[in-house]
Amino acid sequence: MDVHGTVAEGFEPVREAFARNFDRLGERGGAVAVYRDGRRVVDLWAGAKDVDGGAAPWRRNTAQVVRSATKGVAAAVLLLLHQRGELDLDAPVAAYWPEFKAHDKERLLVRHVLSHRAGLPVLDHPLTLAEAADPRRAAEALAAQAPAWEPGRDHGYHALTYGWLLDELVRRLTGRGSGEWIASEIAGPLGLDLWVGLPDAQAHRVGTVGRIEGPEPSGALRARPKRSVSDAYADRSSLTRRAFAAISPYPDQNDPAFHAAALPAAGGIATADGLARFYASLIGQVDGIRLFDPATVERARAEESAGPDRVLVVGTRFGLGYMLHGSACPFLAPGSFGHPGRGGSLGFADPESGIAFGYVTNGFRRTVTADPRAQALIRAVRQTLPA
Repeated sequence: MDVHGTVAEGFEPVREAFARNFDRLGERGGAVAVYRDGRRVVDLWAGAKDVDGGAAPWRRNTAQVVRSATKGVAAAVLLLLHQRGELDLDAPVAAYWPEFKAHDKERLLVRHVLSHRAGLPVLDHPLTLAEAADPRRAAEALAAQAPAWEPGRDHGYHALTYGWLLDELVRRLTGRGSGEWIASEIAGPLGLDLWVGLPDAQAHRVGTVGRIEGPEPSGALRARPKRSVSDAYADRSSLTRRAFAAISPYPDQNDPAFHAAALPAAGGIATADGLARFYASLIGQVDGIRLFDPATVERARAEESAGPDRVLVVGTRFGLGYMLHGSACPFLAPGSFGHPGRGGSLGFADPESGIAFGYVTNGFRRTVTADPRAQALIRAVRQTLPA
């Protein structure tokens, strides 16, 4: 496989690992970018733009659906509003969104939304894609939904509802949707190739994605998971199955309507550099811009939820809006924080080493959090750091 792009001196192991992903792990097309202390040190891409191996090659500006890696970008909106003094993380959601207090949700806090403790991972009446893309309809559905457990008492991954909860809070506070806010306050100033709600003018850059098979990965959420996980996904009545079916039928992620829908839980589109540059700006300056102050970094990665996840059915760890390093979602080091996308994509930051990482692919595996291709790249980055 011809690998294109550049690596800084000392980061050659990342190029080697990226090439091996095509030779050994079934990669079709993908890209990886790494920043260290705000400077790009890895910028690589290879393969085909489309998962079916069409003639169009992956180019440096090729963007892809990154699924739940979108959540890490969306979480930054609420944390930045808090950093600016416009949002109280310990306030009830209903203080900003009065209709939300129905069904005994008056004590559900903003903090619970960010840490997957809201008890609202499912909808009794799932939305169509058109309804999910309508912020008013999605907000009404969440306001009318009774929690599956007492908010704050337990945690479970809010696979799709997370985005609508967050988006309505942003709308109540700013009058703008989270996708608009990201475009004007984050992506625009930083020059990110990253969108939550793809503009028509950028549609030509997006490759097609699809399911691929490959060698079984290691990690807690492997391709052949333990029986309890398999049973949860197979059971139509389980929180697991229902959480991922909050939009039904599940949309075609190559549909332009999905790309344009501005779904902050799982609909983002980005380049690898867009993800890595975003995370670099959370922990340090990138061309003079830093998004998070040190206190906000610590809030983002302070453990809020840990242990058995009522939706993913394995042990997970969350800070405020971000997954934390652990067996289900290994990052670079214990202090790392970020978010994977189901099937492969990943973005994270590690404040201690100054590393920010972004990986995108057009081939989605059955993995939920610990994709073997991303893990191989992380191990290679770890080799480049001082012992």
